[in-house]
Amino acid sequence: MKSLKPLASIGLFVLAGVVTAMAITNPDSATYEEYAVEQLTTYLKNDVCTQVPKAFETLVQGSCASLIDSNRPQIQQIIVRSTQRQNFILFSIYRTNISITSVVPLYRFKTLGVMQNFYTYSAEQQ
Repeated sequence: MKSLKPLASIGLFVLAGVVTAMAITNPDSATYEEYAVEQLTTYLKNDVCTQVPKAFETLVQGSCASLIDSNRPQIQQIIVRSTQRQNFILFSIYRTNISITSVVPLYRFKTLGVMQNFYTYSAEQQ
């Protein structure tokens, strides 16, 4: 029985260290915004720019990616306005609902922020 006490103490010490590390490295809103802007601009460049209708292809062919890059501040403001954060001290959950106009569909994202990393676990188009 005595041999379990040191083992339990070590386990408790390790657990306290992990909990402390998680609390310290819980990413803040600004870090999430950087992550979300990067994810959204990458998606727009790789998926949306490549699906431009033939009629508009000559207008945006070479400038679609640069147009997205030049509008990063506006994209960030859209994300800032449409994101809610739930802070659970050890981790955070971010809910982003992006709806630019009534013509463009609503997108809902749920992202877990933990230990300075982000994991988007839900992405839906409404």
